[in-house]
Amino acid sequence: MSDATSSGQSQSSNQTIPACPVGELSCPFIDEVQLLREQVATDPLTGLYNLRHFREALEQELERTQRTLMSTALMMVDLDHFKSINDTWGHPAGDEVLKQTARLIRDSTRKLDVQCRYGGEEFVIILPSTELMLAVQVAERLRENIASTLVRIDGGELQITASIGLALHSAQQPHSASSLIGRADHYLYQAKRQGRNQVCFEHPDMAETAVSGDEKSLLHDLFGCADSQDDADDFIGDGEEFMTAADNAWPAE
Repeated sequence: MSDATSSGQSQSSNQTIPACPVGELSCPFIDEVQLLREQVATDPLTGLYNLRHFREALEQELERTQRTLMSTALMMVDLDHFKSINDTWGHPAGDEVLKQTARLIRDSTRKLDVQCRYGGEEFVIILPSTELMLAVQVAERLRENIASTLVRIDGGELQITASIGLALHSAQQPHSASSLIGRADHYLYQAKRQGRNQVCFEHPDMAETAVSGDEKSLLHDLFGCADSQDDADDFIGDGEEFMTAADNAWPAE
């Protein structure tokens, strides 16, 4: 079974499976419906959800935030220098890089998170019920996992890195879907401009003057993604660990 098919099936396992109309335990028609669901909702190469599913899921999570008052974080991930991989090693190597990145995204996030291929070498992950600093921890873990995992291809091994932008939708500071995507994309390209292989985001509530030099140094050491003292301002927050159920737990370090 291919990676894409296997991962696609695992993602759709949380969906409600239709009951057989005649009560049979195995029904080829229901199996076909399930397969079609997966094909419509998933990217065939990586097995992650596709852009169509992402848009539907994001609207649902933004609405859920308004009902529950629990924030939704959005993470945009773009592989650094991906074009040079295709140009140097060929598209099969590029495809293997994308598939391994998808596996690392699944391994670095929770079952309830919505992991999607946004297009090309860009990925997007919806983190429901997640405050900013918890999202930063997850983004940093993913960034480190990508950077530390070699991609084995015919003729050698590749080390890849990724730039990540984060945005937050909360009841106090709501966004439309397009606005939230735009904010995450803005910070993604800030990460690119500042040297790549880092996580960038904005904390909406903390003034620059409230952060001491020692705090900036501590945050720089903790997250390792600011290229200057001023850039460390981005890493202020008060998120807390709140997941306890097994399906909601972050993967172990």
